[in-house]
Amino acid sequence: MNASLEVICYKVRPLKNGEYPLMLRITKSRKRKYVSIGMSIDEKYWDFKKNKPKRNCPNKEKIENLIANKIGEYNNLIIDLTTEQKEFTPETLVSTIESKSKFETVDLFYKYLIDKMIKAGKLGNADVCQYSFDSLSRFTKNKLNISFQTIDVIWLKRYEEWLRNNDCKETTMSQLFRTLRSVFNKALEQGIVKQDSYPFNAYKISKFNTSTKKRAINKDELMKIMQVDLSKERFYINFSRDIFVFSYLSGGINFTDIANLTKENISNNRLEYKRQKTTKLISLPLLPNCLEIISKYADDKRKYLFPIFDENKHKTHKQRHDRIHKVLKNVNHNLKTISEILELKIPLTTYVARHTFATILKRSGVNIAIISESLGHSDLATTQIYLDSFQNSQIDEAMKNLL
Repeated sequence: MNASLEVICYKVRPLKNGEYPLMLRITKSRKRKYVSIGMSIDEKYWDFKKNKPKRNCPNKEKIENLIANKIGEYNNLIIDLTTEQKEFTPETLVSTIESKSKFETVDLFYKYLIDKMIKAGKLGNADVCQYSFDSLSRFTKNKLNISFQTIDVIWLKRYEEWLRNNDCKETTMSQLFRTLRSVFNKALEQGIVKQDSYPFNAYKISKFNTSTKKRAINKDELMKIMQVDLSKERFYINFSRDIFVFSYLSGGINFTDIANLTKENISNNRLEYKRQKTTKLISLPLLPNCLEIISKYADDKRKYLFPIFDENKHKTHKQRHDRIHKVLKNVNHNLKTISEILELKIPLTTYVARHTFATILKRSGVNIAIISESLGHSDLATTQIYLDSFQNSQIDEAMKNLL
């Protein structure tokens, strides 16, 4: 059944000025929804039989134009949804129209998404979206109050050229275009832009999919890191080395997950935690070296295993997010100092520990799927199909190849 649209003089409740609001009445499948068109009228100027202003109405032409535009807006949406064979109700029609009017420009929709991510505690995603927004703002010289229809293939090519002229790396360009595409897709979902304005079918961003140079060290280099005497070095040098070794020996655990570890994550000499990024449950044996590192930083007064968060200072998602970035930057800086001390060819970072874990196990003949069980995979939907069946014993056996 098609929806019916008509504007009525809503006489249920008069306004303070004695006039009545004009409301668009949407009816579909015996369900009704009323939405104001932003105008009111004295009842003596309204023809209640024909539902239109009388000839002597002072604002007759203005009201008629407003009614035509409002009904036309809803009719166009109904035609689009019907063509795409999408179900809708009076409520979803109104919410879609309101979203379009509220976030009809690119800058407003970006700000809406960033705010939504921050409120949901997805600060990493918010940072990526903000980075994309800042780049687009510079490209448009702070004139991003444009419609999504403006972003066509020619526009995207000009943006690409601008990025290249500013010496933007391929990997960064890939991230920027993937983020823009994701935002465009969300605008499609909310009906802010139509499918026929979608530019990413013709403009392929796969050309930017250049793999980041993988960095891993071998076992000999790893042993040098573990055995080098750093007793005369400052605290953060030693702490950074311990974080690197702990990450490597604990399934390539990333820094954010390390920062959030508490005593509750240790059970029967096993490390059990949910990845912050994917909420995937990880269970690994704690090797003796890891137990020593945990013991080294143990503090009954502190909730967390490592001295990264202060429970009294870092309470909110934003505070913990900022703290992680600050400490991680410091750790990576000190890891590079260790690289120089040992004269390693590869500058050390926490990412190197994660990749080294995977690389050494792979070279030892360990099943890649078991490695993925510990690391997490870029295509989680695919790997999850066969990873859930692995038993702890299989992972435990694989971990013996690390040393």
